Amino acid sequence: MEPVRRQTIIHVGTNITITAVGFLSTFYFAHVLGPSILGAYFLFLAYFGIFNLISDGGIGGATAKRMSEGKEKGEFYSASAMLRLLLLVGALIILFVIQPYFVDLNTSDLFWWLVIALIINLPYGIAAGGNYGLGKAGVVQGSNLLNNLTRIILQVFFVFLGLQIAGLVGGFILGLFVGFLFNYRYLEVRFQRFTLVHLKSLFTFSFWIFLAASGLLILTTADVIFIGYFMENADVGVYRVAVQLASLGVFVALALENVLFPRFSLWNEEDKHEMIVTSLSRAVTYSLVLAIPFCVGGWILADKLLYYLYGDAFTTGTVALMVLLPLYVIYVFQYLQMMTLNSLNHPKDSFWITSVIVIVNIVLNVLLIPFIGITGAAIATLISILMSAILGYFVLGKYIHVEIEKKPILHILVATGIMALVVGGMRFLFPIESLAYLIALIIIGSVVYFVLLLRIDRDIHDELKAMSTQIGIFWPEFL
Repeated sequence: MEPVRRQTIIHVGTNITITAVGFLSTFYFAHVLGPSILGAYFLFLAYFGIFNLISDGGIGGATAKRMSEGKEKGEFYSASAMLRLLLLVGALIILFVIQPYFVDLNTSDLFWWLVIALIINLPYGIAAGGNYGLGKAGVVQGSNLLNNLTRIILQVFFVFLGLQIAGLVGGFILGLFVGFLFNYRYLEVRFQRFTLVHLKSLFTFSFWIFLAASGLLILTTADVIFIGYFMENADVGVYRVAVQLASLGVFVALALENVLFPRFSLWNEEDKHEMIVTSLSRAVTYSLVLAIPFCVGGWILADKLLYYLYGDAFTTGTVALMVLLPLYVIYVFQYLQMMTLNSLNHPKDSFWITSVIVIVNIVLNVLLIPFIGITGAAIATLISILMSAILGYFVLGKYIHVEIEKKPILHILVATGIMALVVGGMRFLFPIESLAYLIALIIIGSVVYFVLLLRIDRDIHDELKAMSTQIGIFWPEFL
């Protein structure tokens, strides 16, 4: 487990850095630009996600899968690059054909920015996919860190100069380019002659990944697009800020997914399913260590978090935020289960699960958003993710024994409950009237939670202590 722990440390550390810097920059953008311009940028990201999926076609995931199996890595890498180039051409043709229908993009002068972003993202995706398939998850995460830090720094600089929406998308594109340069520096696979066999192998696997990923993308962007259709850009900005804040608790799960997928794939080839079962159950537990207390703490402080961090214009998203917080606890299960299904070579099952919840999500968005606004979008997504997690649990159970570590999760719930009593009691006795007091409550709640958890659960204590010692962080004796 040492390589897994080491790469997990890299991923968690990187995600903490990206999240912290990203949140600080969003606070700045929210106060300087307001919800309308932020909403236009979030719509740009939604459209980029859709057309990037078309230009990827599931090839990225298929490449990682085939290369991680340890056979003919150069051939699969080369075949994937050719396929992705062809898919990008197809995506751009579709984009130009339907350009007149993108009213939001055209009125915000974002269409050509979208074209440039898709072109720059092609070499970045190819190089990152190659490193990921080689098992260099740390390199990929490092490029992700550099990409995001470059993007954020340039966005802040450009916005400071008064560029507004152009500054946001310009920083986004330059970040992609820097991420590509970093990946290419450490890429140890080169283009080789490939055959139709390699293309067929990639396509067979990528087809179902593409369909499943399409459904997942629709699930995560339909709310934004429908809000933009039924409401205003400002509402999109408020909603996406609430989503960003609510998702803070799942970066551990995201880091573990990047580390575990290539290992699960290899263990599946070696028929070591017991290692997959153990690692998956541990991954769920450690993801919930942060997700559950963040959800409960967010419920207690939701309105004040939006007010003091983003501004009064964003407090209309309080109810939506409270709905989204438990969504990301459920997302831990859904995300890791879908990753495991794909690593076990069952992307078709992922597709059928995702297809069901996409239909449910679209119907609920259309029904709820016109009547209860962004709260309706949050409810639609919550119900959809819950259904996906339940279906994923039963489908995955057909292939491996899915274990939930009940005792550690009970310890997490106990520590969270006591933390909630402390923070909720302090808010009741001493109302929040300043940012400093809000931050103090967050710090107090975090200390209470982690001290209690580490005292009552020795397994979590020992694992976190080992990780801290490995990277040179001081571990207090009283723990």
